[in-house]
Amino acid sequence: MGNDFNLTEKVSVNINSSTLSQIDLLVDNGYYSNRSDFINQALRENLKANEANLNRIIDGKLEKNSSENHWFCGLCVFDKKDIDEMFEKGEKTSITGYGVFVIDDNADPEKVFAVFKNIDVHGKVKALLEVKAHYGIK
Repeated sequence: MGNDFNLTEKVSVNINSSTLSQIDLLVDNGYYSNRSDFINQALRENLKANEANLNRIIDGKLEKNSSENHWFCGLCVFDKKDIDEMFEKGEKTSITGYGVFVIDDNADPEKVFAVFKNIDVHGKVKALLEVKAHYGIK
């Protein structure tokens, strides 16, 4: 299964004109290649500053993981083999997470429906249109 999908999102933000002019000054003087470069760097630094908070939240969520409830943050992939094995074992799980959730396009949709009770992802879901429609995913 290839990674033929985009892992980036476009986000619109309102920025005070004074703040934006300072960003532009840094960009125009070569400190950053463009506005996006500056904003991405600022976001990474803020996430690094909140690393302990993020780890505490993630650890708490992961502790609650079970065969009936699967939580993730980042990238979560279920390939055809995973789904076939879960189907054969009669396993059913709910998916909740933040990031990108991928269901192999080669997986039988009927098996996917049998394995996943529901899918709630804050981010992107890559799956067959039939699968996305079944779970009400746009």
